[in-house]
Amino acid sequence: MYKELFKWVVAIITQPAKAWDELSRKKEKGDEHLNRFVYPLIGLVTAAAFVGILFTHKDFNIELALKSSIKALVSYFGGFFLAAYLLNELWVAMFKRENDIKLCQRFVGYSSAMIYSLNIVLMLLPASDFFFLRALMFVTVYIVWEGAAPYMKVPDKERLKFMIVASLLIISLPQIIGFFLFMLMPGLRV
Repeated sequence: MYKELFKWVVAIITQPAKAWDELSRKKEKGDEHLNRFVYPLIGLVTAAAFVGILFTHKDFNIELALKSSIKALVSYFGGFFLAAYLLNELWVAMFKRENDIKLCQRFVGYSSAMIYSLNIVLMLLPASDFFFLRALMFVTVYIVWEGAAPYMKVPDKERLKFMIVASLLIISLPQIIGFFLFMLMPGLRV
């Protein structure tokens, strides 16, 4: 399972046009995408948050590591489902398409591959030394652009608008949820 997951993550990040073309032909049943792609990646982000705190801080603090992993889990899990839901709503309202939450979930999940991968790496490294790597998060914009036509069947005249809307949702919602957790729950301040 993780071998296939790694293959898809690398393909989406390095060759998004080819990966989206293959993904558009791939038949997935029910929640197979969630179980084979999204949940394992969010689990890896959560585990990286836990392990990263243990090994990048001066003291061995399990409480802080648990708080960090809870924040990561809620941020990325909530961000994924909220982005998929809002993209589906905008898919119907702005783009006049048929309601298809599963399609939007698959698109958001695959498009988030760079964000999840980058956060796994960043959580395992000392944050102050590698803060500039956060700029790589914007590769997601290119991944969304490449996936709009073959996977979501967005016409060229609406592709830019779709790319802007989807990219904003995918990139910003986990960050916004993480910020609110930071502000509202002082025990999760990591």
